[in-house]
Amino acid sequence: MTPLLASMSQTAIPLSWYLAVALILFAIGTIGVLTRRNALVVLMSVEILLNAVNLTFLAFARHHDNMDGHVVTFFVIAVAAAEAAVGLALVLGIFRHNRSVNVDSMTALRN
Repeated sequence: MTPLLASMSQTAIPLSWYLAVALILFAIGTIGVLTRRNALVVLMSVEILLNAVNLTFLAFARHHDNMDGHVVTFFVIAVAAAEAAVGLALVLGIFRHNRSVNVDSMTALRN
């Protein structure tokens, strides 16, 4: 092993730091989903939640030297992309109908 690689493995970031950042991201996303009334901000908060979960999967995959976390992360990214596309389409349709993206005004989707 070269000296550069040996020094890099000694300065690796501990698993707890990854989990702390993921916890902070998850808390920010949860607060955004629960307190905001703008549908676009709620969708962005859901994306932050999914990114926190991805970070946790990748941190544990790296810690255990396993690639399963990477595979699951790719699936989560694909689901997040589909969620963003469908969510933005719904928000656009509701905005055309109600002229507002306020979550409180989206109580009835019948009309």
